[in-house]
Amino acid sequence: LRAVLPAAAGSATSWGVPRISAFITLPQAIVIEAILTMFLVAAMFGTVVSPRAHRVGGFGVGLVLLFDMLAGAPFTGAAMNPARAFGPALAANDWTAQVAYWVGPLLGAAVAALIWGLFLLPRDNEAA
Repeated sequence: LRAVLPAAAGSATSWGVPRISAFITLPQAIVIEAILTMFLVAAMFGTVVSPRAHRVGGFGVGLVLLFDMLAGAPFTGAAMNPARAFGPALAANDWTAQVAYWVGPLLGAAVAALIWGLFLLPRDNEAA
């Protein structure tokens, strides 16, 4: 981006680094990122991983991603993935509130995996 964009354009967009709104705290941002990621990972399990699911993975995951971005972008930038926050932060050398973009998604993904693993995915004898 630095090679193709003028410096003013990059500065105006913070080089794509997600930002936490001034109206929420860091713990609130972590919870929001966790919830958004939990929805996204649950959609992946529900439409892509589950053997009982109809194969509409791209559509279902895309709808959840759209919802997450519309709901979360004003508050946290809706990164939902540590890599999505890390890359721009590295390029811009801006590490402000990176903990929200690492802890939140990891917690959210773990909660979704636990819920699906314990309650929603079929056991081996149910898959047949």
